Amino acid sequence: MQILFVEPYYEPDGGPAAPLYGMLCRELVGRGHQVTVLTAVPHYPSGRVPPAYSGLIVRRTIEDGVQVIRIPVPSIDRSNLFQRLLQFFAYQVGAVYAGWKIDCDVFVAATPSLEVWLPFVYFSSIRRKPSVYSIHDVYPDAGVQLGIFRQKPIIKLVTLLEQFCANRSSFVRILSNSFRDSIKRLGVHESKIRLVYDWVDTDLIRPLPKTNAFSVYHGLSESFVALYAGNLGFSQGLEMVLDVAEFLGDEEIQFVFVGDGPAKVSLRKKASSRHLSNVKFIPFQPRERLPEVLATADVSLVILLRAMGFNSLPSKTLSILASGRPMIVSVDPGSDTWYLVERSQAGVCIPPENPHLLAEAILKVKKNAASRKEMGKRGRQYALEYHSPSSAAEAFEEILRQALDHNLSSD
Repeated sequence: MQILFVEPYYEPDGGPAAPLYGMLCRELVGRGHQVTVLTAVPHYPSGRVPPAYSGLIVRRTIEDGVQVIRIPVPSIDRSNLFQRLLQFFAYQVGAVYAGWKIDCDVFVAATPSLEVWLPFVYFSSIRRKPSVYSIHDVYPDAGVQLGIFRQKPIIKLVTLLEQFCANRSSFVRILSNSFRDSIKRLGVHESKIRLVYDWVDTDLIRPLPKTNAFSVYHGLSESFVALYAGNLGFSQGLEMVLDVAEFLGDEEIQFVFVGDGPAKVSLRKKASSRHLSNVKFIPFQPRERLPEVLATADVSLVILLRAMGFNSLPSKTLSILASGRPMIVSVDPGSDTWYLVERSQAGVCIPPENPHLLAEAILKVKKNAASRKEMGKRGRQYALEYHSPSSAAEAFEEILRQALDHNLSSD
């Protein structure tokens, strides 16, 4: 098959989507398919485009057998919603321009529709190509819960865009069973929904010693580290971690944030104003450093605001499993993240937005080194068995074949 991916984030971008699609594309190439990616120049999570990628040039390269077409976008302040929408629009117009003559049998587009709607319309309605719409977060629900979408006309517009993409696609891929009801509310029939859990690079992310180049450089080798590594966004409610750091100020625990995102400036100001000497902020790290970053943790944290757990399954959870470190997840009971940690027996689950429970859980994990080691081992084994890139590629390949066959039978 000739497979096209419409995805604004691709390696070397940070965040969860870029490496996931990089792995998936390489696996599909290895299975004999021709794969093209219509993506943006690197810009995530900071919103800033590196000097090497500035300008209005559409860049075309072959990377590990994948044809990568990079669309120029402007550098922005990601905390400014208008600027983010401008960046989304620039990508979409550029993707249609650069993809005008691309030949493909089937294409994959990833949520949110705010970022991919225009190329989705072009390839699905004008070029009449079968498609898979991949749901990573449920919109507009996620934006409403975060307070990003407040006005009814905006919520209505986002809903209409999502309905168009979900209903016009051949199949809708979800990464969590908890998404199913929300997708049905968009008018999608159950027969079109396919569940494929996310995957993780278990070769790259593996158990490593706590004392490593990253932990030594940042003075963390001798500390008990509670680590949050990933996007510092608004859906996490990371202010709660600052509350816990204040509660546990005498416990010789370092609370470490690694990453960037729209909430970072606010978090740093709050930590500074509260004189939290046990909180450290470290910039976003290149993907090749991620194994060392995760190995620095004595316990990793996965934090989401109330109700966000039903609209998102953080991919960092899988990376933590693969790293062989225990985790504490503060998410909605009954969400897929909660069930994943319970099934793997790789950590502790607590309800969201409760700093006292989080503090108790961290202290309990800190006091039992043997338990930490066992949880880490179980998590690593679970990642190896159920979340490999090859299993994801096999599942996507089957869905893409079904989409192509369905389209051929309809013609």
